[in-house]
Amino acid sequence: MLDLKSLKYAYIKGFIISNNLNEYMDIANKQLDLLTDRDLDILDNVVKEYNLKTYYFKEKEVLSRVKIVLSFLRAINPTSILDVGSGRGVFLFPFLCEFIDCKVTSIDILERRVELLNNISLGGVVNLNAVYGDLTKFDSSESYDCVTLLEVLEHIPDVKSAIKNAINLSKQYIVVTVPSKEDDNPEHIHFLTKVVLTKYFNDFGVTNLKFSGVNGHLFLIARK
Repeated sequence: MLDLKSLKYAYIKGFIISNNLNEYMDIANKQLDLLTDRDLDILDNVVKEYNLKTYYFKEKEVLSRVKIVLSFLRAINPTSILDVGSGRGVFLFPFLCEFIDCKVTSIDILERRVELLNNISLGGVVNLNAVYGDLTKFDSSESYDCVTLLEVLEHIPDVKSAIKNAINLSKQYIVVTVPSKEDDNPEHIHFLTKVVLTKYFNDFGVTNLKFSGVNGHLFLIARK
């Protein structure tokens, strides 16, 4: 298993490689598990020198809504997932730490998030690939054991197209979390209830739906 500290140093190594910082390349090319304490000190100095943002990797309590998703994924043990809107890694980073053999594709509409994740991949987390794009227009020759849409659908203008494409990209499971109560967040452009989500999935032929709730969020497992 990895940990958040490993992901941090993978990110720094990837930053060095992607920016061709030759003076640090010997360290950047080392495997994560072979880095010495001196290597780690040097990498920490790179953070200061280039003002890198590494607060994403601070140890913190895993959110309840993330724990319930991870628990489900342990039960199905996927070999591949598509994580839509990975953001700051609230779900993705704990997943990467635990599921080190799962092939992970991340799609995000923010280029800086994609750059962050691809540096982690370049720095040694080779099962991760991040792609810049919009789920409603995402075209892939691959399909995935599971598609995760965690705190995402409420942000997408064409939510029906997003659900349709998630279904098309999934071999079997689509996992969704959304807020279960209306709020004043201006970025939340939909309030997706159990009734609404059921209709949208049913419209595309997916009727095996399991709902539950966790700390102000609706949790859905859809199975094709």
